[in-house]
Amino acid sequence: MTSLVFLHGVGGGHHSWDAQLPFFAARGYAAHAWDQPGYGESALVEPYDLEQISAALVRLIATLDDGPVVLVGHSMGGFVAQETYARSPGHVKALALCFTSPAFGGSGSAFARQFVQERLKPLDEGKTMAEVAAKLLPSMRGTRSEPAGLAHAERIMGGIPRETYRNAVALLTTFDRRAQLPNISVPTLLVAGSDDKIAPAPVMERMATKIPGADLVVLEGCGHLGPMDQPDAFNSSLLSFLERHRL
Repeated sequence: MTSLVFLHGVGGGHHSWDAQLPFFAARGYAAHAWDQPGYGESALVEPYDLEQISAALVRLIATLDDGPVVLVGHSMGGFVAQETYARSPGHVKALALCFTSPAFGGSGSAFARQFVQERLKPLDEGKTMAEVAAKLLPSMRGTRSEPAGLAHAERIMGGIPRETYRNAVALLTTFDRRAQLPNISVPTLLVAGSDDKIAPAPVMERMATKIPGADLVVLEGCGHLGPMDQPDAFNSSLLSFLERHRL
C-alpha cells in the first residue's frame, strides 16, 4: 500500500486536507496529514529551521513502516517536501509540489524583509490570528474557488498559535532548492492555479522544466488555497498522476 503524506502551508494544519484524506483512503491509499512542528499537537523544534523540520518529517515517515512515501506539499509544505527529498531521498518515492516554488528569495533580501514585516505587522499591532486570517485569505482565492473552502481555511488559520506563525513566516524566507531541481529523480507532479498570486503558474511552469520528466497541471480559476479552493479538481489531478505512475 502506498502512503501519501500531506504537508500543509504556513496558514494551515492537518485539517487543510480534510477533502483529500477520505478521497484517497477510499481508493486504497494510506493517507496521512501532518502537522508541522508547532502546529496542532506537534511539539516545536529548536532551532526552527528546515533541517529540524525535515528531520521531524523523516521521523514520522519512519513510523509508517510502508517504505518510501509520496509527499504532497502545499505552499510551505512544498518547501518541506523538496527539503526532505534533498536531505533524505530514500524516504520519498514521489513528489507532488502544489502551489509552491523552488525558492523564496533569500532571507537577507529586501523582498524577504518586506514579506516578514507585512505578514507579522498585524500580530505586532495586537490582532488575533482569526483577524489575520479574515484579512489575508480572501486575497488568495481564485475566480472559481468554492466559497466553503475559504471559510474552512480561515477557521484553520485562526487556530494557529501566534508564535508558530511567526516562526513559520521566518522559515519561509530561508528556503532555496533551485539547484536541486535537476537532481530530482522520482516521479514529480506540479499543481498550479491560474489565479495564484503567491506561486504564479508561470513560476511553476519554469520549475517544471527543470525537473526531469515532471508533470504539470494548471487548475483554471484556482487561487493559492488549491486543495480547499477546488478539491475535486485537485484530487482528480493527483489521482491521475498516481495511477499513471502506478504508485
